[in-house]
Amino acid sequence: MNPIIEDILLKKRLYAYTNRIIAERSGLPLSTVQKVLGGATKSPGVKTVEALQRAFPEEGYQPSREELLREAPAYALQPAAPLVFYPYTNAPAGKYPRQGSYTISDYLSLPDDQRVELIDGVFYDMDAPSVPHQLVGGEIFYRIKSFLHGKNAPCVPLMAPTDVQLDQDEKTILEPDVMVVCDRSIITRPRIFGAPDFVVEVLSTSTRNKDILIKTRKYRMAGVKEYWMVDMRHERVTKMLFEPPTEEEPEGDIITLVYSFDEPVPVSLFKEELKINFREIHELYQFVYGNQCPWEKEEG
Repeated sequence: MNPIIEDILLKKRLYAYTNRIIAERSGLPLSTVQKVLGGATKSPGVKTVEALQRAFPEEGYQPSREELLREAPAYALQPAAPLVFYPYTNAPAGKYPRQGSYTISDYLSLPDDQRVELIDGVFYDMDAPSVPHQLVGGEIFYRIKSFLHGKNAPCVPLMAPTDVQLDQDEKTILEPDVMVVCDRSIITRPRIFGAPDFVVEVLSTSTRNKDILIKTRKYRMAGVKEYWMVDMRHERVTKMLFEPPTEEEPEGDIITLVYSFDEPVPVSLFKEELKINFREIHELYQFVYGNQCPWEKEEG
């Protein structure tokens, strides 16, 4: 890797900058920052590299590379974990020396503005969600909260950022976009301690593989009953119902249903009394954005 890019990556983690912050400070498109710092662009142009360098503070003393390596916390020096395959396949020995062994103590030691998820001891970097992503999550949350209002039901809707200690162990902390918890005993002040009953993830370019492949398995094994993946770009919702384990199915059966935006999606947790109209949500934000549909562009 270009040594200048290596220095930029070290500074990114030392200053706890996200790709979005770097894009804003450098004036570069977010997609360009993601490709360069993610390794997809092997030979970035001189002007691009100079812009990336300008994203970091110029005032005062600038630490050398040796000082960065010495002073950066241990977690900051680990390469980013692949979103899909590690740790479920064998990574080359020594390539990720601590990935797979991080704990909640490491998670809590991160800077407040460093957004990550911890899955089976592996840190997954998270950029701040895009505005369309948050708007969609907020609309889903609003519809669930409105449905539950006045019903005297035990279920509590929540949305990100809310930490979920999914397996009740020390190696997994997730932040679902939207969730419903019906067992109030697992709601603690710092986080949810256990599996929500219902989880919704709004897919984006940077989290798509993790949400589809890794989180599906994690939610299923932890005891989540219903999991939705909302794909605004392709106008569909994948709804997964996780059945409890049986002798025939030790991990429980999975019922998968795919809905287009042309039909409201019923929430099975509420006996299908609540149906969410994603066409309505889509049209609402087409009104907000005009003819420029935000999901046709690359998301952060």
